[in-house]
Amino acid sequence: MSSSCQTVGLLLVPGFALMSYASVVEPLRAANLLAGRELYKWVHITPGPSIVTASCGATVPCVAPAAAGPVDFLFVCAGGNPTGFRDRATLGWLRALAAQGVRIGGVSGGPVILASAGIMDGYHMTVHWEHAPAVAEAFPNILLTRSIYIVDRNRLTCAGGTAPLDMMHALIAQAHGPELARKVSDWFMHTDIRPAQSAQRASLTERYGVHDERLTAALELMESHPGEPLSRADTARRIGLSTRQLDRLFAEKLGTSYAEHYRRTRLERARDLLRQSAVPITEIALGCGFSSASHFSRAYREAFGVTPASERKIG
Repeated sequence: MSSSCQTVGLLLVPGFALMSYASVVEPLRAANLLAGRELYKWVHITPGPSIVTASCGATVPCVAPAAAGPVDFLFVCAGGNPTGFRDRATLGWLRALAAQGVRIGGVSGGPVILASAGIMDGYHMTVHWEHAPAVAEAFPNILLTRSIYIVDRNRLTCAGGTAPLDMMHALIAQAHGPELARKVSDWFMHTDIRPAQSAQRASLTERYGVHDERLTAALELMESHPGEPLSRADTARRIGLSTRQLDRLFAEKLGTSYAEHYRRTRLERARDLLRQSAVPITEIALGCGFSSASHFSRAYREAFGVTPASERKIG
């Protein structure tokens, strides 16, 4: 267990998610308080203005990377559209820290920025489910999973929300023992500590309110094949039903048809990509199983009331 004080850098990208940030820094504060000594200190860093505004409007004073001094850990906290982050100086600074062996983490949209810096090659990583489709499109060689957090050697990535509470529990336990980690989690009434591989989202059963294993199997197939949609016959065959039984299942349990639900699933994935990435609209259309950009645009407008191009401007 470590006895020295560790310095944690918090790189806050404008529009960062306040809950994700607080779920990283508050366990550090509590660890100091409950241990009765300074185990951690932290420094807020920004790639831009000295006052950084969170997505909710809260502000945090920060210093520039050059003024931050040495850090033992660095966490990048981001939200919004992290694939649009292009600050070369900051990406270069992250690469320099990685070359020095600094432990680097990303929270919520932060892992996207680590990938943009080129320091996640060969590492397993996770990211908030909202950003996952954009990451898969922009970084096809990244080893992406849907866990709540992943510690892979000296890289730590976390999906955000309250998941950093679970990650920080693990890090505090590793550095200062499980008893202190438990006390910190109890301090925040976070008594149900989730393992790293826990799912980010509610199960399909919970999301759709269905308990039929054949239907959830069909839904899983649909969500995992957005670019090359499976036919009714193929899906029915894979789950051991006839097409008539498959149609009846969707009509009775979800009040819609197989085709309509599949189309909605692919359109929702496309909406995530439009909002969270700079992938060209034509590529999004093809990647979500539409034959052309015009076909995609008509379907999108019918579903959401706006064109894909307008959605991107709104997002």
